[in-house]
Amino acid sequence: MKITNRKKALLGFAASTILVLGACGDQGVPVYGVDSVYNNETPDVYGIPYDPDPVPEYGVEIDDTYYDPDPVPEYGVDYYDPYEDYQDYFYSTGITDEIFARMEGKSFKEDCTLPREDLCYLHVLHKNLEGETLEGEMVVNKYIAEDVLDIMMKLYEADYPIERIQLVDDYDADDELSMEANNSSSFNFRFISHTTKVSKHGLGLAVDINTLYNPYVKTVDGELIIEPVTAEPYTHREDDFPYKIEKDDLCYQLFIEHGFEWGGDWENRKDYQHFEIPDDMVEQLYPGMR
Repeated sequence: MKITNRKKALLGFAASTILVLGACGDQGVPVYGVDSVYNNETPDVYGIPYDPDPVPEYGVEIDDTYYDPDPVPEYGVDYYDPYEDYQDYFYSTGITDEIFARMEGKSFKEDCTLPREDLCYLHVLHKNLEGETLEGEMVVNKYIAEDVLDIMMKLYEADYPIERIQLVDDYDADDELSMEANNSSSFNFRFISHTTKVSKHGLGLAVDINTLYNPYVKTVDGELIIEPVTAEPYTHREDDFPYKIEKDDLCYQLFIEHGFEWGGDWENRKDYQHFEIPDDMVEQLYPGMR
């Protein structure tokens, strides 16, 4: 058989390859990205340095998922709203031992003449100026509990802003501190100054809303009394500012519809935060206590 020059060249390449493999034995030829097993060095095959974390080639899938602590829901993806069934968050109960432990010696003082059984604990939702949904709690007289629940639910549904609704006991039943915090509340037992008559807050028959921005204002002997004392900028009712209650706004309308009177309508003083049950109704409920 005649062997051409081309065949000679191919046979020579094959023979040289066998010799090389025989010389390496089973150690193998270093592969890109694999540590050398015979010299304990990082291989440099064909001048390409070893990359311990290579970038996948085009078309190779990688897992690039990462933890997003505040994910934005994609379009069409359901987002869980914990307050979707918001009606379930509006409810009233009696004053349990746990709740009473928070009130005793604070809003429910040692000389409190109102029976504990006449009070109700309310749990509500409300929205602040930023539109955030917040949970609130309030203690009121049982005779107005359902009215106040209905008012609060309608305010929530209308996105009416209320900054804070906490028990006044969270402020050690200190009205000034509670008002300065713009806290909305109701029951806090006390007598009317220099009398033996119980105030309407002391009976849980009055509700104060957004107290910092809707202060109590009265002039006594030429001196302007403002409560809370930090509320002076909000005595100028012609100004525009957040959380202000105005006549005929939704908060005013709802309380009036439910039989309350507004302190902003009083003549000899103004209590813009204050809604209360009329005197004749209170006398019917608690004869002689006022």
